Amino acid sequence: MVLELSAEHLAFRKSIEDFAREVVAPRAAAIDESGEFPLDVMRAAAGRGLLGATLPAEWGGAGLDFLRYVLAIEAIASASATVAVSLVVQNSLVGDLIAHAGRQDQKEQWLRKLASGEAIGAFALSEPAAGTDAANQSTAAQKSGDGYRISGRKVWVANADVASVAIVFARTRPGQRGKGITAFLVPMEAPGITRAARADSLGVRGLGCMDLEFDVTVSESQVLGSVDRGFTMAMRALEGGRIAIAAQALGIGEAAIAEALAYAKEREAFGQPIANYQAIQWMLADMATELEAARMLTWKAAAMRAHQERGAVEAAMAKLAASEAAHKAADRAMQILASAGYRRGSVVERLFRDVRAAEIYQGTSEAQRMIIANGILSTS
Repeated sequence: MVLELSAEHLAFRKSIEDFAREVVAPRAAAIDESGEFPLDVMRAAAGRGLLGATLPAEWGGAGLDFLRYVLAIEAIASASATVAVSLVVQNSLVGDLIAHAGRQDQKEQWLRKLASGEAIGAFALSEPAAGTDAANQSTAAQKSGDGYRISGRKVWVANADVASVAIVFARTRPGQRGKGITAFLVPMEAPGITRAARADSLGVRGLGCMDLEFDVTVSESQVLGSVDRGFTMAMRALEGGRIAIAAQALGIGEAAIAEALAYAKEREAFGQPIANYQAIQWMLADMATELEAARMLTWKAAAMRAHQERGAVEAAMAKLAASEAAHKAADRAMQILASAGYRRGSVVERLFRDVRAAEIYQGTSEAQRMIIANGILSTS
């Protein structure tokens, strides 16, 4: 078993780290302050192939293997958690799902636009009563002539502020839960869609989250995949998304360590840098160890995904470990910086707010533990 990156992977990671430092990081504080979707940064990321990271070249994508993709997300997240999450939605939840389940005409219509940044995608699954229990869909799609009439409400739809297309999940067989949900490709300019801004969020501000009200008619040609098979597709997309969110959490955690290390070397107390004190050293050691362990789980899950293997348990382990390790890292960084980190506008303060969401979106930590427990119980 090889646990080190190849020279090619290292060179790729270095190129994305340079992009993150030169292009993304200078915009991070302003994105957080304004809460505006960073369309300029996303289009710059498209120029580096990051909006169609794993899509094949024939559809305008970069054709990256899944490990390169998670390396890219981690590097971007170390500069801006918001940009990283938007990239995860664009890639794992929208582009990859269309590439996997879409018909030829659907791929022709959307994949090149998504990869180039001409189109931003959204993933409309969550509802007021369908978060962790995603099968509890209230949004309905009823047959209407040669198509469907979709009616209902979706919440916390990331990227929706500027999205050109949304994958919308709706109930097509009442009472069947996950066996009666269908996915639809819905252009966001279609009549009958109302966007409502979400209340301001604690972190990852600028994600373009909206609540969406639907009373829209779509054609049969807008069904993505098979009728009544949408829930299975959503779960497949979320498996990939959870691995990428694990990478996002790692990036936040690494940024927190970097801030803590720099401060500990400079800040003096009782005549010497606080980095000389064992209490600080132990915090730094725990931060580094826990993040590195989570990174190994993330790379393992990414390797499985790269080989087209389903790995729900591995994806859940990666997300659980990385999000909680990153949360602890941000918390300890705050403790090390003390008042310098606690002030509004510091990098650590932003990281502390941003990282909390990684334990919530695309499946809470509690949901990940349920997935892991079910997996190990079924094989024991």
